[in-house]
Amino acid sequence: FNSAISACEKSCEWERALVLFEAMKRSKIESNAVALNAAISACEKGNKWDKALQLFTDMSRSRMQPNVISCNAAISACGQGGKPQRALHLFGAMAQCQLEPDTVTFNATISACEKGGEWEKALRTFDAMTQSSVEFNTVTCNAVISACGKGGNWATAFRLFDVMGQRKVKADATSFGAVISACEKIGEWEK
Repeated sequence: FNSAISACEKSCEWERALVLFEAMKRSKIESNAVALNAAISACEKGNKWDKALQLFTDMSRSRMQPNVISCNAAISACGQGGKPQRALHLFGAMAQCQLEPDTVTFNATISACEKGGEWEKALRTFDAMTQSSVEFNTVTCNAVISACGKGGNWATAFRLFDVMGQRKVKADATSFGAVISACEKIGEWEK
């Protein structure tokens, strides 16, 4: 079942993933974190954040402990669903489960804030990341730059773009587009 559910997740077939996961439970085969994580991820890719969160909640209620991958998938689902507050709640709850966030966790949380128009929370999450031992990358910076741009904070977006160069984080087309968009929104495109 694990391989089949994972295949459904990779091909964005969330409905089939859920059918297989339910069949796994009905056949008395004990569900495991691999199958559940793949089902949560499939729902996230299918923009079914509510189903992803239900699976995550069910996992928490069962004997299975969520792991970092489970949390990352659930946080990503919240981001896809435009639910930054739920993503931030899950991010904060990781400490209660004694789980250390990784780069994917921070990126998913920052992206959820960016998509939900919460630029200040995206920036605070980025600050927490820089204070931890977790390395940021191009995806991280792009999400923060975009969040700041959408929030009208072009100066911070531009500073972060500079930090990318100082830290040797490779800027890509998305990076350039995000910083240009940030400056354009406030009429500072000549910077």
